Amino acid sequence: MNFRRLTPGILLLLVSTIGFSQNLDPKDISAHIAILAADSLEGRGTGTLGEIKAANYIADWFKRAGLEAKGGNGSFFEPFGVVIHYEGVPHQVTARNVVGFLDNQAEGTIVIGAHYDHLGKGYQSGSLRPDSQNLIHNGADDNASGVAGVIELARYFSENQTKEKYNFLFIAFSGEELGLLGSKFFVDHSTIPMESVAMMVNMDMVGRLDEAKGVTIGGWGTSPEWGGLIPALAKKNDLKFATDSSGVGPSDHTSFYLKEKPVLFFFTGVHSDYHKPSDDSEKINAAGEQKILQLIVDLVGELGKTNNTITFTEAGSPHAQGAQSDFKVTLGIIPDYSFNGRGLRVDAVTKNRPAAAAGMETGDIITQMGEFPIKDIYDYMKSLGQYEVGQSIDVEVWRKQENKKLRVKF
Repeated sequence: MNFRRLTPGILLLLVSTIGFSQNLDPKDISAHIAILAADSLEGRGTGTLGEIKAANYIADWFKRAGLEAKGGNGSFFEPFGVVIHYEGVPHQVTARNVVGFLDNQAEGTIVIGAHYDHLGKGYQSGSLRPDSQNLIHNGADDNASGVAGVIELARYFSENQTKEKYNFLFIAFSGEELGLLGSKFFVDHSTIPMESVAMMVNMDMVGRLDEAKGVTIGGWGTSPEWGGLIPALAKKNDLKFATDSSGVGPSDHTSFYLKEKPVLFFFTGVHSDYHKPSDDSEKINAAGEQKILQLIVDLVGELGKTNNTITFTEAGSPHAQGAQSDFKVTLGIIPDYSFNGRGLRVDAVTKNRPAAAAGMETGDIITQMGEFPIKDIYDYMKSLGQYEVGQSIDVEVWRKQENKKLRVKF
């Protein structure tokens, strides 16, 4: 079957074949991905009609699972504004997160999320195919696979006849491809108290598992619980894995880590179809994704056996590590990739690094580094390559309508 060209009638037939079950079934995973990555949704570009159709589909499954609508105003949808540049012209559109809550009357809540937006028909930025415009980028792996996981876990935990020791908040984020916009908006406008969030699980590209290589699990360093529990559970599920200690990266768990929440990020790796029109449903390894979902289910079960709080620990920043490997110096910040203004906005400052020692703060906009004006992230990266360890420079930042000069020593 050519999943990309499913007609509305066939889509409805596929939906009707998905039944509620206490088990996680690869056939159900495949059916969700086929629907979300069909040509009729035109690549789910942020704020497009195709993305709205995807949001409706996700909300329908949340409703069928008996979840409480937690987007705000009694709806599953949490809308937020996004500026999209088309042919150099900015356009204000409305994007929406899809949010559902499973209330177990517990003190803590586990957030399980994935982004559902993708690159649309190639007009939004990010395609790796040069002649991308007007070509549908279905994003089966990126990230219909993660959304299918969110839907299936919502279905599982609502139907498993077990009252876990955590509540669950299931979220499909919009605007991830434009700079983690949906997750950033959510953590700043959370529809549940952020202090009640015990941890966040993020699935982004979990549909291409290579059994020999396994899954990469990010956020390993954000809680000591992960190293004590996950290895045995992975072995039980015959799932090889590699770890990444960092709590930040180019996906939505970063927004929660920056709020000092333990995170886990599941990722089966980049492939030749990444951000291209060829990322289609027939290439998904649904049985491999089922193993990842079962690992998450088993982890929740183990966490429920103790009343201990899931401890947050500060993990390293891959941006800082990358800067050290590519340049002689690093500033020690996490850039705000969604910032469209002039300069480089700081999304987070790493402790005990040059920026922190100089007094730089989250929200500062870097406009000058030494003799180099900073108009965007590319200017920032170029300027870093000009400095040596031990060198001191003046860095100008715009903070709260005021220009400040900071002395940075690398």
